Amino acid sequence: MLELKNISKSYKDNEVLSNVDLCVDEGEMVVLLGPSGSGKTTMLRLIAGFLDGNKGEILVDGVNINSIEAHKRNIGVVFQDYALFPHMTVDQNVEFGLKMRKIPAKERKERIKEALRCVGLEEYGSRYPHQLSGGQQQRVAIARVVAIRAKVMLLDEPLSNLDAKLRRQVRVEIKELQQELNITTLIVTHDQEEAMTMGDRIAILNDGVIQQVGSPMSLYQNPANVFVAGFLGTPSINFMDMRVESRKVYVAGEDLTDSANDAALRLEDGSYILGVRPEDLRLRPSRPEGSCIAAKLDLVEHLGAESLVYFSLQGKNYCCRTDFDEAFKQGQNVFFEIDFNSSSVFDVVTERRIV
Repeated sequence: MLELKNISKSYKDNEVLSNVDLCVDEGEMVVLLGPSGSGKTTMLRLIAGFLDGNKGEILVDGVNINSIEAHKRNIGVVFQDYALFPHMTVDQNVEFGLKMRKIPAKERKERIKEALRCVGLEEYGSRYPHQLSGGQQQRVAIARVVAIRAKVMLLDEPLSNLDAKLRRQVRVEIKELQQELNITTLIVTHDQEEAMTMGDRIAILNDGVIQQVGSPMSLYQNPANVFVAGFLGTPSINFMDMRVESRKVYVAGEDLTDSANDAALRLEDGSYILGVRPEDLRLRPSRPEGSCIAAKLDLVEHLGAESLVYFSLQGKNYCCRTDFDEAFKQGQNVFFEIDFNSSSVFDVVTERRIV
């Protein structure tokens, strides 16, 4: 439904997007995820028609829309700040886009009613934005997209103005609405938790380049490079120094050959980066029979069902996620085993994933 081909955008010598290719299937929700300044919002504005690109093509349903004006692209945009007219009622806000498209009055009324029903605000048509909660205002913004029957919906940081509890509620509502309406959706966020829970697929950007595209779990379990691995996941992945010598594996200076898998043992001699998710470090109060890493706990956070324990080795800080256990205390000497089968190995120069 939406296709970007070789999209680039520069401001003088500053290249914001570089040769971006992306396809979004009909009815799919794809999340653009990346740090501030990575080019996410610029990409959204190019698709919406608010900006012109330097090169490349944007296609909607197979039609090149590069030269089509923004209000004629049949693309709906939900902004970070909702962008509702404060002096207009909910009905009037939803109707505004229909008037711009010169939809007949009778049809406008029917579309407004249908759109508000879809977002669960049938009884709120006569209210003004200031009389609504943040979540309700966001749904009004989505109703405007529904009313114009857009082929593509673009959402720019739609939850950033909501508190944590409401954010969780509204992201579920948005996902349910998107699935019910089967509307092709591209959403921009820097919050990886939102990306993991809302997206059918995630496209991770950094410095204007798409690093990897895939399902949330495929990116989490098989990151293409160090950046993707480090950006996705809370707490962040642990990057440990690893060395292979004559089919022996050393991690953080410890010989872990006994617990290494075949893929690690087959690596050429040299230095590598080992990426270990916090849940793939096994915490032991006493030394196990197999190879392990000894450390002293710097901090323990008990979070109810689980605990996060922090430790340091050779001047680097690490985190382990484990089942809740009050027995673990700050300053305690413990041992860690690494699950190599769930870990990733990266090249120290290219930072690309090897295993």
